[in-house]
Amino acid sequence: MANLRRLRESNDALDDPEEIRRRVADDGYVFIRGLQDRDKLLSLRHDVMTVMMDGGWLVNGTNVMDGIAELSTRCTEGDGEYTDVYHRVYSLESFHRSGHWPEVMEMMEKVIGGEVLPHPQKIMRLWYPKYTDHTTPIHQDYVHFQGSYDTYTCWAPIGDCPIELGALAIVPGSHKIDAVMDHHFSLGAGALAIHENELEGQWHSADFEVGDSLIFHSLVVHQALPNLTEDRMRISLDNRYQSVDIPISEKMLIPHLSNLSSYDWDRVYADWKTDDLKYYWREYDLEVMARIDRWGAQGFEEALELARVGDAGAQHHLKRMIRRVPESPEAERAREALELKV
Repeated sequence: MANLRRLRESNDALDDPEEIRRRVADDGYVFIRGLQDRDKLLSLRHDVMTVMMDGGWLVNGTNVMDGIAELSTRCTEGDGEYTDVYHRVYSLESFHRSGHWPEVMEMMEKVIGGEVLPHPQKIMRLWYPKYTDHTTPIHQDYVHFQGSYDTYTCWAPIGDCPIELGALAIVPGSHKIDAVMDHHFSLGAGALAIHENELEGQWHSADFEVGDSLIFHSLVVHQALPNLTEDRMRISLDNRYQSVDIPISEKMLIPHLSNLSSYDWDRVYADWKTDDLKYYWREYDLEVMARIDRWGAQGFEEALELARVGDAGAQHHLKRMIRRVPESPEAERAREALELKV
Protein backbone atom coordinates (compact mmCIF):
# COMPACT_ATOMS: atom_id res chain seq x y z
CA MET A 1 0.00 0.00 0.00
CA ALA A 2 1.48 3.32 -1.07
CA ASN A 3 2.29 5.96 1.58
CA LEU A 4 1.66 3.56 4.46
CA ARG A 5 2.70 5.17 7.74
CA ARG A 6 3.89 3.41 10.89
CA LEU A 7 1.70 2.87 13.92
CA ARG A 8 2.56 4.85 17.03
CA GLU A 9 3.97 2.61 19.75
CA SER A 10 2.59 3.13 23.26
CA ASN A 11 4.95 1.08 25.42
CA ASP A 12 6.07 4.35 27.01
CA ALA A 13 2.60 4.75 28.53
CA LEU A 14 2.13 1.26 29.97
CA ASP A 15 2.28 2.54 33.55
CA ASP A 16 -0.06 5.46 32.87
CA PRO A 17 -3.68 4.29 32.37
CA GLU A 18 -4.93 7.85 31.92
CA GLU A 19 -2.49 8.42 29.07
CA ILE A 20 -3.48 5.09 27.51
CA ARG A 21 -7.13 6.17 27.56
CA ARG A 22 -6.23 9.60 26.19
CA ARG A 23 -4.46 8.01 23.23
CA VAL A 24 -7.38 5.69 22.58
CA ALA A 25 -9.74 8.68 22.68
CA ASP A 26 -7.54 10.67 20.27
CA ASP A 27 -6.28 7.99 17.90
CA GLY A 28 -8.78 5.19 18.40
CA TYR A 29 -5.99 2.69 19.15
CA VAL A 30 -2.88 1.78 21.11
CA PHE A 31 -0.12 -0.39 19.68
CA ILE A 32 1.92 -2.30 22.27
CA ARG A 33 5.11 -4.13 21.37
CA GLY A 34 5.52 -7.47 23.16
CA LEU A 35 2.31 -7.20 25.16
CA GLN A 36 1.45 -10.89 24.93
CA ASP A 37 3.71 -13.68 26.12
CA ARG A 38 5.76 -14.99 23.18
CA ASP A 39 6.02 -18.56 24.47
CA LYS A 40 2.26 -18.87 25.03
CA LEU A 41 1.55 -17.56 21.54
CA LEU A 42 4.04 -19.95 19.95
CA SER A 43 2.48 -22.84 21.87
CA LEU A 44 -0.91 -21.77 20.54
CA ARG A 45 0.56 -21.51 17.04
CA HIS A 46 1.70 -25.13 17.30
CA ASP A 47 -1.80 -26.24 18.38
CA VAL A 48 -3.46 -24.37 15.51
CA MET A 49 -0.99 -25.39 12.82
CA THR A 50 -1.26 -29.03 13.87
CA VAL A 51 -5.01 -28.92 13.23
CA MET A 52 -4.41 -27.21 9.90
CA MET A 53 -1.86 -29.85 8.90
CA ASP A 54 -4.32 -32.61 9.78
CA GLY A 55 -6.93 -30.80 7.71
CA GLY A 56 -4.68 -30.77 4.62
CA TRP A 57 -4.06 -27.02 4.67
CA LEU A 58 -0.27 -27.28 5.10
CA VAL A 59 2.28 -29.06 2.94
CA ASN A 60 2.71 -32.58 4.26
CA GLY A 61 6.13 -33.25 5.75
CA THR A 62 6.96 -29.59 6.47
CA ASN A 63 7.44 -28.16 9.96
CA VAL A 64 4.00 -27.14 11.22
CA MET A 65 5.48 -24.04 12.85
CA ASP A 66 6.52 -22.74 9.42
CA GLY A 67 2.91 -22.68 8.19
CA ILE A 68 3.70 -23.66 4.59
CA ALA A 69 0.36 -23.54 2.79
CA GLU A 70 -0.91 -26.31 0.53
CA LEU A 71 -2.24 -23.97 -2.15
CA SER A 72 -4.48 -26.60 -3.74
CA THR A 73 -6.70 -26.48 -0.64
CA ARG A 74 -7.21 -22.71 -0.60
CA CYS A 75 -10.51 -21.67 0.92
CA THR A 76 -11.88 -18.85 3.04
CA GLU A 77 -14.74 -17.84 5.34
CA GLY A 78 -18.03 -18.82 3.72
CA ASP A 79 -16.67 -22.00 2.16
CA GLY A 80 -17.85 -25.25 3.73
CA GLU A 81 -14.35 -26.72 3.65
CA TYR A 82 -13.05 -23.68 5.55
CA THR A 83 -15.68 -24.01 8.27
CA ASP A 84 -14.91 -27.71 8.76
CA VAL A 85 -11.27 -27.07 9.67
CA TYR A 86 -11.93 -23.72 11.35
CA HIS A 87 -14.32 -25.24 13.87
CA ARG A 88 -11.73 -27.86 14.77
CA VAL A 89 -9.35 -24.98 15.49
CA TYR A 90 -12.14 -23.15 17.30
CA SER A 91 -12.60 -26.05 19.71
CA LEU A 92 -9.05 -25.66 21.05
CA GLU A 93 -9.11 -24.77 24.72
CA SER A 94 -5.78 -22.97 24.29
CA PHE A 95 -7.37 -20.64 21.74
CA HIS A 96 -10.19 -19.54 24.03
CA ARG A 97 -7.87 -19.20 27.01
CA SER A 98 -5.76 -16.70 25.06
CA GLY A 99 -8.55 -14.16 25.34
CA HIS A 100 -8.21 -14.27 29.13
CA TRP A 101 -4.45 -14.10 29.54
CA PRO A 102 -3.56 -11.81 32.48
CA GLU A 103 -1.34 -9.47 30.44
CA VAL A 104 -4.19 -8.86 27.99
CA MET A 105 -6.87 -8.43 30.66
CA GLU A 106 -4.69 -5.98 32.59
CA MET A 107 -4.15 -3.93 29.44
CA MET A 108 -7.85 -3.92 28.59
CA GLU A 109 -8.66 -2.72 32.12
CA LYS A 110 -6.40 0.27 31.45
CA VAL A 111 -8.10 0.94 28.11
CA ILE A 112 -11.65 0.56 29.43
CA GLY A 113 -11.12 1.96 32.91
CA GLY A 114 -13.06 -0.68 34.79
CA GLU A 115 -14.06 -4.33 34.95
CA VAL A 116 -13.65 -6.04 31.58
CA LEU A 117 -15.79 -8.65 29.85
CA PRO A 118 -13.96 -10.70 27.21
CA HIS A 119 -16.47 -11.58 24.51
CA PRO A 120 -17.35 -15.29 24.40
CA GLN A 121 -17.14 -15.20 20.61
CA LYS A 122 -13.41 -15.29 20.05
CA ILE A 123 -12.26 -15.15 16.42
CA MET A 124 -9.21 -16.53 14.70
CA ARG A 125 -8.25 -15.59 11.15
CA LEU A 126 -6.61 -18.22 8.96
CA TRP A 127 -5.52 -16.74 5.63
CA TYR A 128 -3.92 -18.40 2.65
CA PRO A 129 -1.31 -16.70 0.46
CA LYS A 130 -2.08 -15.85 -3.16
CA TYR A 131 -5.78 -15.37 -2.36
CA THR A 132 -5.88 -11.61 -2.25
CA ASP A 133 -9.43 -11.20 -3.61
CA HIS A 134 -10.62 -12.60 -0.28
CA THR A 135 -8.59 -10.30 1.97
CA THR A 136 -10.62 -8.78 4.81
CA PRO A 137 -11.91 -5.50 3.31
CA ILE A 138 -12.08 -1.96 4.73
CA HIS A 139 -14.69 -1.84 7.49
CA GLN A 140 -15.66 -0.90 11.03
CA ASP A 141 -16.03 -3.80 13.46
CA TYR A 142 -19.30 -2.48 14.87
CA VAL A 143 -21.34 -3.71 11.89
CA HIS A 144 -20.29 -7.25 12.81
CA PHE A 145 -20.24 -7.44 16.61
CA GLN A 146 -22.70 -4.62 17.39
CA GLY A 147 -23.84 -4.13 20.99
CA SER A 148 -22.12 -0.91 22.12
CA TYR A 149 -19.72 1.40 20.30
CA ASP A 150 -17.26 1.27 23.20
CA THR A 151 -16.15 -2.25 22.42
CA TYR A 152 -12.54 -3.00 21.52
CA THR A 153 -10.62 -5.49 19.43
CA CYS A 154 -7.22 -6.78 20.50
CA TRP A 155 -5.57 -7.98 17.29
CA ALA A 156 -2.40 -10.03 17.49
CA PRO A 157 -0.66 -12.29 14.98
CA ILE A 158 0.21 -15.81 16.14
CA GLY A 159 3.74 -15.61 14.86
CA ASP A 160 5.74 -12.81 13.25
CA CYS A 161 3.65 -10.89 10.73
CA PRO A 162 5.49 -8.43 8.48
CA ILE A 163 3.41 -6.21 6.26
CA GLU A 164 3.75 -8.53 3.26
CA LEU A 165 2.21 -11.42 5.24
CA GLY A 166 -0.96 -9.42 5.80
CA ALA A 167 -0.64 -7.17 8.85
CA LEU A 168 -3.60 -5.07 9.95
CA ALA A 169 -3.85 -1.44 8.80
CA ILE A 170 -6.00 1.28 10.38
CA VAL A 171 -6.96 4.91 9.86
CA PRO A 172 -6.19 6.67 13.18
CA GLY A 173 -8.92 8.96 14.43
CA SER A 174 -11.55 7.50 12.11
CA HIS A 175 -13.68 6.55 15.15
CA LYS A 176 -14.37 10.21 15.88
CA ILE A 177 -17.21 10.21 13.38
CA ASP A 178 -19.10 8.49 16.22
CA ALA A 179 -21.27 6.71 13.67
CA VAL A 180 -21.34 3.67 11.42
CA MET A 181 -20.30 4.46 7.87
CA ASP A 182 -22.05 3.02 4.82
CA HIS A 183 -20.96 -0.55 4.16
CA HIS A 184 -21.38 -2.35 0.85
CA PHE A 185 -21.08 -5.90 -0.44
CA SER A 186 -17.54 -7.24 -0.71
CA LEU A 187 -15.67 -10.50 -0.78
CA GLY A 188 -13.55 -11.18 2.27
CA ALA A 189 -14.40 -11.86 5.90
CA GLY A 190 -17.70 -10.27 6.87
CA ALA A 191 -18.70 -9.61 3.23
CA LEU A 192 -19.08 -5.87 3.92
CA ALA A 193 -16.76 -3.01 3.00
CA ILE A 194 -16.49 0.76 3.10
CA HIS A 195 -15.62 2.22 -0.29
CA GLU A 196 -12.16 3.77 -0.12
CA ASN A 197 -13.28 6.92 -1.93
CA GLU A 198 -15.54 7.64 1.05
CA LEU A 199 -12.58 7.76 3.45
CA GLU A 200 -10.40 10.54 4.78
CA GLY A 201 -7.12 10.03 6.60
CA GLN A 202 -3.91 8.06 6.27
CA TRP A 203 -3.39 4.32 6.60
CA HIS A 204 -1.02 3.12 9.35
CA SER A 205 0.46 -0.33 9.96
CA ALA A 206 3.65 -2.03 11.11
CA ASP A 207 5.77 -5.13 10.84
CA PHE A 208 4.39 -7.14 13.77
CA GLU A 209 6.46 -9.56 15.82
CA VAL A 210 4.89 -12.33 17.85
CA GLY A 211 3.52 -10.75 21.03
CA ASP A 212 2.80 -7.34 19.50
CA SER A 213 -0.83 -6.27 19.92
CA LEU A 214 -3.05 -3.62 18.34
CA ILE A 215 -6.06 -2.56 20.42
CA PHE A 216 -8.70 -0.39 18.73
CA HIS A 217 -12.24 0.97 19.05
CA SER A 218 -15.18 -0.61 17.23
CA LEU A 219 -15.62 2.42 14.94
CA VAL A 220 -11.99 2.61 13.79
CA VAL A 221 -11.76 2.00 10.04
CA HIS A 222 -9.36 -0.82 9.28
CA GLN A 223 -8.52 -3.64 6.89
CA ALA A 224 -6.18 -6.58 6.53
CA LEU A 225 -3.35 -6.06 4.11
CA PRO A 226 -3.05 -8.84 1.50
CA ASN A 227 -0.92 -11.90 2.15
CA LEU A 228 1.63 -11.43 -0.62
CA THR A 229 3.98 -14.23 0.42
CA GLU A 230 4.60 -17.20 -1.81
CA ASP A 231 3.50 -19.94 0.56
CA ARG A 232 2.98 -18.78 4.18
CA MET A 233 -0.27 -18.94 6.11
CA ARG A 234 -1.17 -15.87 8.16
CA ILE A 235 -2.98 -16.59 11.44
CA SER A 236 -4.11 -14.03 13.99
CA LEU A 237 -6.32 -13.48 17.02
CA ASP A 238 -9.32 -11.14 17.04
CA ASN A 239 -10.37 -11.00 20.70
CA ARG A 240 -13.03 -8.48 21.72
CA TYR A 241 -13.54 -6.72 25.05
CA GLN A 242 -15.95 -4.31 26.69
CA SER A 243 -17.03 -3.04 30.09
CA VAL A 244 -19.33 -5.42 31.95
CA ASP A 245 -21.69 -2.44 32.41
CA ILE A 246 -22.65 -1.81 28.78
CA PRO A 247 -24.90 -3.84 26.43
CA ILE A 248 -23.56 -6.74 24.41
CA SER A 249 -25.06 -8.14 21.22
CA GLU A 250 -26.65 -11.58 21.38
CA LYS A 251 -24.54 -12.63 18.37
CA MET A 252 -21.34 -12.29 20.43
CA LEU A 253 -22.60 -14.97 22.83
CA ILE A 254 -22.45 -17.75 20.24
CA PRO A 255 -19.43 -19.44 18.58
CA HIS A 256 -17.99 -17.76 15.50
CA LEU A 257 -19.35 -19.07 12.19
CA SER A 258 -21.93 -21.20 14.00
CA ASN A 259 -24.43 -19.77 11.51
CA LEU A 260 -22.63 -21.69 8.77
CA SER A 261 -22.87 -25.16 10.29
CA SER A 262 -24.37 -27.05 13.22
CA TYR A 263 -22.00 -25.89 15.93
CA ASP A 264 -22.62 -24.84 19.53
CA TRP A 265 -20.76 -24.39 22.82
CA ASP A 266 -21.22 -28.03 23.82
CA ARG A 267 -19.23 -29.03 20.73
CA VAL A 268 -16.63 -26.36 21.44
CA TYR A 269 -16.15 -27.68 24.98
CA ALA A 270 -16.32 -31.40 24.20
CA ASP A 271 -12.60 -32.16 24.68
CA TRP A 272 -11.59 -29.47 27.16
CA LYS A 273 -9.61 -30.53 30.23
CA THR A 274 -10.84 -27.74 32.52
CA ASP A 275 -14.19 -26.11 33.24
CA ASP A 276 -13.42 -22.60 34.51
CA LEU A 277 -14.03 -20.84 31.17
CA LYS A 278 -17.13 -22.77 30.15
CA TYR A 279 -20.10 -20.36 29.94
CA TYR A 280 -18.15 -17.88 32.09
CA TRP A 281 -20.23 -14.91 30.87
CA ARG A 282 -23.35 -16.28 32.54
CA GLU A 283 -21.91 -15.13 35.86
CA TYR A 284 -22.63 -11.53 34.84
CA ASP A 285 -25.95 -9.72 34.73
CA LEU A 286 -25.49 -8.65 31.12
CA GLU A 287 -27.80 -6.46 29.09
CA VAL A 288 -28.14 -8.38 25.83
CA MET A 289 -29.21 -6.58 22.66
CA ALA A 290 -30.92 -8.17 19.67
CA ARG A 291 -28.86 -8.62 16.53
CA ILE A 292 -29.15 -5.86 13.91
CA ASP A 293 -29.58 -7.35 10.44
CA ARG A 294 -29.73 -4.27 8.23
CA TRP A 295 -26.08 -4.18 7.15
CA GLY A 296 -26.00 -7.84 6.19
CA ALA A 297 -29.37 -7.53 4.43
CA GLN A 298 -28.18 -4.52 2.45
CA GLY A 299 -25.00 -6.34 1.46
CA PHE A 300 -27.03 -9.30 0.23
CA GLU A 301 -29.27 -7.06 -1.89
CA GLU A 302 -26.20 -5.43 -3.42
CA ALA A 303 -24.69 -8.84 -4.16
CA LEU A 304 -27.88 -9.81 -6.01
CA GLU A 305 -27.77 -6.65 -8.11
CA LEU A 306 -24.08 -7.03 -8.89
CA ALA A 307 -24.51 -10.69 -9.82
CA ARG A 308 -27.25 -9.77 -12.29
CA VAL A 309 -24.81 -7.60 -14.23
CA GLY A 310 -22.02 -10.16 -14.22
CA ASP A 311 -19.86 -9.17 -11.23
CA ALA A 312 -17.62 -12.20 -10.63
CA GLY A 313 -17.17 -11.59 -6.91
CA ALA A 314 -20.89 -11.34 -6.27
CA GLN A 315 -21.56 -14.44 -8.36
CA HIS A 316 -18.94 -16.38 -6.40
CA HIS A 317 -20.50 -15.22 -3.13
CA LEU A 318 -24.01 -16.28 -4.19
CA LYS A 319 -22.90 -19.65 -5.53
CA ARG A 320 -21.19 -20.32 -2.22
CA MET A 321 -24.40 -19.44 -0.38
CA ILE A 322 -26.42 -21.82 -2.55
CA ARG A 323 -24.03 -24.67 -1.75
CA ARG A 324 -24.18 -23.88 1.96
CA VAL A 325 -27.96 -23.42 2.42
CA PRO A 326 -29.58 -24.70 -0.80
CA GLU A 327 -33.15 -24.75 0.53
CA SER A 328 -33.19 -21.25 2.04
CA PRO A 329 -35.18 -18.31 0.63
CA GLU A 330 -31.88 -16.47 0.15
CA ALA A 331 -30.51 -19.31 -1.97
CA GLU A 332 -33.62 -19.20 -4.15
CA ARG A 333 -33.15 -15.47 -4.74
CA ALA A 334 -29.48 -16.09 -5.46
CA ARG A 335 -30.36 -18.67 -8.11
CA GLU A 336 -32.74 -16.22 -9.74
CA ALA A 337 -30.08 -13.49 -9.80
CA LEU A 338 -27.51 -15.80 -11.35
CA GLU A 339 -29.92 -16.82 -14.09
CA LEU A 340 -30.51 -13.13 -14.94
CA LYS A 341 -26.85 -12.16 -15.33
CA VAL A 342 -25.92 -10.44 -18.59
